[in-house]
Amino acid sequence: MLPCFLLPEEGILFMHHEPVMLNEVLALMENHSHSKILDGTLGLGGYSEGILKRFQSSQVLGIDRDSEAVKFSCQRLSEYSQRFTALLKNFGAVSELDDVASYDVFVFDLGVSNMQITIPERGFSFNIDGPLDMRMNPDDDSCPSAADVLRDSDAETLTEIFRNYGEERYAKQIASAIKRSPVPITTTYGLVELIRKALPQPVQRKMGTHPARRIFQALRIYVNNEAGELESLLKSLPEVNRTALVIFVSYHSLEDRMVKHSFRQWQNEGFGKIITRHPITPSEDEISRNYKARSAKLRAFSLSMN
Repeated sequence: MLPCFLLPEEGILFMHHEPVMLNEVLALMENHSHSKILDGTLGLGGYSEGILKRFQSSQVLGIDRDSEAVKFSCQRLSEYSQRFTALLKNFGAVSELDDVASYDVFVFDLGVSNMQITIPERGFSFNIDGPLDMRMNPDDDSCPSAADVLRDSDAETLTEIFRNYGEERYAKQIASAIKRSPVPITTTYGLVELIRKALPQPVQRKMGTHPARRIFQALRIYVNNEAGELESLLKSLPEVNRTALVIFVSYHSLEDRMVKHSFRQWQNEGFGKIITRHPITPSEDEISRNYKARSAKLRAFSLSMN
């Protein structure tokens, strides 16, 4: 674990970031012990900053698998170096923390950070041209990039990826078009162009959203094993901490279903109780300020097993 002031600051640029439903997260924490808090998806530090400002005696640990995000957040939160530390780690491995049982609150925002979306070299955005990478930890050479997945997977495997993780209705057509391509798909715009050519115009008009959105989502989830990390976290967390408030903010139905079903299972097994009978959603005012928030759902659970 590294105090933030020990991390390098060179090359870190200012980047706007508005954490989704921060006020709702803080309101839930008001009614719970909050001396020790884990921000399990640190990103650009928005939740950690809001927590440190509101609860001035709280200690916060932020973890993230993206080393650049950790560096950025550490510089951003340097004034809180006595109460904030950071760790390069996947949120699926939270149970491996030595003192995991001592945390009062766990917060997980399952979205993609603005840094990952807006830097072309990261390859997350269908609106910016760049290499088709999508790895949340670009330093991990053992993890295949999105371009590697498209190149090395057969049409059947790609179809399953697009259906399971993107809920893409036209998964088979798009997968077939990718495998018929005479050249490898190695850039974000290259993939977008192929998808546009693979789908008839009437189909694209009826989608009501960018035709590549679900494919990019599916590839990102698959490349980073996000569903596997979330499954591991949901399985292990109530076994290693018996008294914490757990908060999740998710952005698509796959993750939200996993959280909802796990919370029900936790409650049925006597680990505590569901705080949010129905998911909390952002206000119209927040959505107008931050379009990213439009699909967000917040669910919370109080672990209270003796």
